[in-house]
Amino acid sequence: MRPTGPLGANRRAPVVFAAVTAALLAVGTAGCGPADPASGTRAGVSAPASTPAGVIGIRDPWVKAADKGMTAAFGTLVNDSDTDVTLTGATTAVSALELHEMTMQDGKMVMRQKQGGIVIRAKGTHVLEPGGDHLMLMDLRRPVRAGDEVTVTLTFADGRTQQFTAVAKPFTGAQESYAPGHGAPATQPSGQPEMSGQPTTGPTS
Repeated sequence: MRPTGPLGANRRAPVVFAAVTAALLAVGTAGCGPADPASGTRAGVSAPASTPAGVIGIRDPWVKAADKGMTAAFGTLVNDSDTDVTLTGATTAVSALELHEMTMQDGKMVMRQKQGGIVIRAKGTHVLEPGGDHLMLMDLRRPVRAGDEVTVTLTFADGRTQQFTAVAKPFTGAQESYAPGHGAPATQPSGQPEMSGQPTTGPTS
């Protein structure tokens, strides 16, 4: 029979204290170690951010309906990032495609390729519109009629690409007409490009 007096109780106390101390040390060591490898993460390391949906945002994209020749695509390019983005080219299955601008040259309004690409400033927007910068579809391979959807692939200076779809809509403005070789638009006697005005509004819905 074990003693039940004060002496027996004193002998058990160190044994209990040692067991509790060892258990606490074990728990503390486990808490400071790496997480379970099967979880795929380590303590203190956050999960990677999700991949952005696209390089830029594109608001209200549309293309002017046309049976043949040339037409153009428009919309608002939105850059939500903290750095400038430069659009350097675009392609589509409907036709060859160029980045164009309207500018004054020798006292005349001319259309030409946009040298250096289109820069969309950080946290900013850039509008593609009739009478301004636009994506010019050259020598249509097939008619683009109202309601058709045209897929365009954009290429950026850093090599990234992005696709968007523009719906064709009827529009009577910006009737550009190129001279042979499409170096510049054919001009009227007034010296202005052949187009039916410089509208600032969008297409007919």
